[in-house]
Amino acid sequence: MTGANEETDGANGSIGEAPSGSATAPDSTGPIEAEGGALPADDWPDELPRWDDEYLNRVARRLAPHYDLERDYAVDGERFPMYGELRIQHQRHVLHPSVTFAEHRTQEHVFVCEIDRPTVGDLTALGALGDRLAADRVDADEDHYSTDFTFAIVADAIADDVADFVEGYSNRTLLRGGLRGHTEVNLIAVVPDAETSVASASADVEQAFRVWESIDPDEPGLLGRVLSWVAR
Repeated sequence: MTGANEETDGANGSIGEAPSGSATAPDSTGPIEAEGGALPADDWPDELPRWDDEYLNRVARRLAPHYDLERDYAVDGERFPMYGELRIQHQRHVLHPSVTFAEHRTQEHVFVCEIDRPTVGDLTALGALGDRLAADRVDADEDHYSTDFTFAIVADAIADDVADFVEGYSNRTLLRGGLRGHTEVNLIAVVPDAETSVASASADVEQAFRVWESIDPDEPGLLGRVLSWVAR
């Protein structure tokens, strides 16, 4: 349509501004970490919570440009040391921003927990929690595109059966046959001391937990997938 423009807004601003919690362009990773992973005391954003665990602090710094983060988050009787939320609102408008059409809304909720040696039972329970949260929290209206619930386990060791379970995990639900978008539950397990992790296929945020590697700007992640879809 002649004169049509597109906007993609996050929680607190447009792409490129990169405030905490906002959507950012796929090739914008924001400020990540100082050399070697140590964060200077005077370089910590005032609005970003601190954790007692240095690994969680490093993950938080990677997530902060894109996610609103909280400490000690409780939901459905479970408590998580870290919780993050990403919100993306995409709009197309004609001539003026007040005249909009084709709005799409995407969210991701990231829950981080610490389990020394997780079992398949632990993972199954987290998947079931994701299903309950999807049923309770998702407003599947005509603007809804997707809502992801991602559970990341920080562990001391990952058994082979656990790694296999995570890698093979797939849990996507189409809402009204896909007319109202979909929900998806993702799993990540990471052993920081061993510098290893495993994730289900759609858990794009895994990069943030691999703090021993630089974030790859060529990996589009959730935001990139959303922009690719709405641009078609």
